[in-house]
Amino acid sequence: MPKVTVDGQEIEVPDGATVLQACELAGKEIPRFCYHERLSIAGNCRMCLVEVKPGPPKPQASCALPATDGQEIRTDSEMVKTAREGVMEFLLINHPLDCPICDQGGECDLQDQSVAYGRGGSRYDENKRAVTEKYMGPLIKTVMTRCIHCTRCVRFSEEIAGVDEIGAIGRGEDMQITTYLEQAAEHELSANVIDLCPVGALTSRPYAFEARPWELKKTHSIDVSDAVGANIRLDSRGREVMRALPRNNDDVNEEWLSDKGRYMVDGLGKRRLDRVFIRKGGKLQPADWDSAFKAIAKSRPQGSIAAIAGDLVDCETMFAASTLVKALGSDLLEGRQTGMDYAADNLAAVAFNSTFAGIETADAILIVGSHVRWEAPLVNVRLRKAAKRGAKIFVVGPFWDTTYPAHFIGDDVSVLDNLPDEVADVFEGAERPAIIMGGAALAQGALGAGLAFAAQFKLTRDGWNGFNVLHFSAARMGGLMLGYAQKGGIADIAAAAPKVVLALGADEVDWSQFGGSLKVYIGHHGDKGAHAADIILPAASFAEKDGTYVNTEGRVQFAEKAVFAPGDAREDWTILRALADALKVSVGFDSFAELQSAMIAAVPALGEEGLADYGTLPKADGNATVDGAISAYPIKDFYLTNAIARASEVMQRCSAELLHGGEFAEAAE
Repeated sequence: MPKVTVDGQEIEVPDGATVLQACELAGKEIPRFCYHERLSIAGNCRMCLVEVKPGPPKPQASCALPATDGQEIRTDSEMVKTAREGVMEFLLINHPLDCPICDQGGECDLQDQSVAYGRGGSRYDENKRAVTEKYMGPLIKTVMTRCIHCTRCVRFSEEIAGVDEIGAIGRGEDMQITTYLEQAAEHELSANVIDLCPVGALTSRPYAFEARPWELKKTHSIDVSDAVGANIRLDSRGREVMRALPRNNDDVNEEWLSDKGRYMVDGLGKRRLDRVFIRKGGKLQPADWDSAFKAIAKSRPQGSIAAIAGDLVDCETMFAASTLVKALGSDLLEGRQTGMDYAADNLAAVAFNSTFAGIETADAILIVGSHVRWEAPLVNVRLRKAAKRGAKIFVVGPFWDTTYPAHFIGDDVSVLDNLPDEVADVFEGAERPAIIMGGAALAQGALGAGLAFAAQFKLTRDGWNGFNVLHFSAARMGGLMLGYAQKGGIADIAAAAPKVVLALGADEVDWSQFGGSLKVYIGHHGDKGAHAADIILPAASFAEKDGTYVNTEGRVQFAEKAVFAPGDAREDWTILRALADALKVSVGFDSFAELQSAMIAAVPALGEEGLADYGTLPKADGNATVDGAISAYPIKDFYLTNAIARASEVMQRCSAELLHGGEFAEAAE
C-alpha cells in the first residue's frame, strides 16, 4: 500500500486509489463537480486541483491522478487556492444568475463551492452563452444554459442504467448535453440524473417551483413501489408529502431510486378515502365509524372471517389483522392476491438469498419468468454490474429489452429440467451460479423445478446461496413471515365462503369469487378494492404511519410517519383494534408499542433491522418437473402497479407518454 503525505500528514492508501481519495482519507475536503464515487472518472471540471510533488510545478486534477508511494500533496497552498478560484470563475462565466428562481437553490453544489472556493466578484463583461432547452420527458426539467458539462448524467445513463439516451454534441463552448433526437428519457431510473446534476440544469419537472429545501420536514421511510425496499427520504410540508428522495444504503439501493418510487408520491393526495362508506341499495353511501362497526358485528363473523393483505401493507397491520382473525376463531389469511399458491413453509425457498450486493458477484445467472427492469429496476442495475464483470445471463420467458447481454432460451419453463448443452456447461463450470425466479415462474408452479435446478447445479455452496425468488410486492415477504399464505391460495379462502373478508388495501383480488361475503376494505385509495367493497374504512398510507417492511431479500426495515392521514382516515392498527372491541374479542394490544412488542414476540426476526435468517434451502422434490409456456409477465404497465401510482397524475402521464406514445398538451395550448 502506497504511503503519501497530505498537508504534512502521512497516511497509507489502498492500491489503485486516486489522489482525491487519498486526500479524503486524510480528512481533507476536495471540491468536485464531475467526479462521483459510482461513476467512471471524467476529469473534466478541473475543480479538484491540488499540488503534487514530485510532478510538474502546476496544479493537477486529483480525481484522475493515481496515488503513488512518496507523493507530497498540498490541498491548501496559494497555488491551489488561486487555481480553484480561476476554475470557478470560468465555470461561472456563462452561468445565468438564476439562483432566486432555480429549484436547485439551497442544495446546489455550484452555490456551495463558489462561496467556499470562488472569488468574491466577477471580471467578465462579455455576453453570456445561452443554450436552447432540451425536452427530456415528463420527469426531468431542463435549463441547459446552467449546464457546466460535468457529464455525470451521460455517464449515469451509459454505465448504471445501461441506456445510451443522453450524450454530448458539439465541442468547446458549443458543446451541449441532450437526449437522442431530443426525445424523452424512457428508462425506469431516468430521474436519478436530477440528484447527480451538481447545478440546476436538470431538475424535477413535477416538483418545479413547489418548495425550498429549508421549508421541508425530512422523514426516513421505505419505498413500497416494489419489493426492493429502497431507502428513501420523504420531504413534507404541512400535511402534504412534496417529494421522495433516495437515501444511501449500499446493501439495498446504493443511492438510486426508480422513477415510480420517486414520483408516485403525488398520488398520496389524490383519490383518497377520507370517510367511512357503507353500501346501501347497491351504492356506497357516506356513514360513520359506529354504523360501520355495527354492520360488521351484525354479520356475526365468529369462526368465519378472512384477511387478505394488499401489496403496500406494513407488518404491524398484517399482524393486527391476523390477531383479530384468530381471536374470532379463524385462520384464513392470504397475501398473494392474484391466486398463487406456492409452498411457503420454508422461507429460504421464497427469498432472494444471494442478496442484492451478492448477485453482482455471480458468474452465471438464469432469470425465469421475471421482467426484472419493471419488477425491480434496482436489481436490474446489479445484474448489469454482474454482466460487466463477465457473468453469463440467460432468460426464460418472453423477450424484454435488457440493459446487458442476455440470451433468451425460450418461453417454456420445462427448460429447467433440460437445459441446452451450452447453457448447462456454463452453469456446471460456474463458481457462483444463480437463478432468479420471478412472479410468472411462481404462477406457473415452477418453484419446485427451480429448487431441483439449484440442487443439480449446486447453487448452494460454502459462502454462497444462488437460489433467488424476486417478489414485486412490498408486503409479500412480511406477509409470508406472518403466515399470510393459505395452502391453496386465494381459492381456498373463496371456497371457505367466509361471512366477512377484511381487505387490507387488497386491490388486485378478483372479488367476484366472494359474492356471498361482506367485503370490508381497510385502505387509503378509491381503487379496485374499494369499488368492490360493501364497507370502506379509510386508513393511512405508508407515509402516514410507522411501520415495518421486509424486502424480497428478507431484510427487515422500519419506516417512519411523515404526515397525518386526511379527513376521518385512521392508522390501520387503530381501526382493527376498535373493530375488535365492536366484535367483543381481545387482541392483547392497546398501543402501537404493545402491538409491535406482540408482533416481535410472535416473529422475533421482525424486531431486528437487517437480514432475517431463514435457514437452509429445502431439498428439492425428486419428482419436481414443470412445463408450460410463460405467455406474459405479471406487470403490464411499469408506472401503474399499485393504488398510489394509479392515483398519481405524474405516473399516469409517464404511462401515456413513455409507454403508450400519447402526447399531452401543455396548459398554454
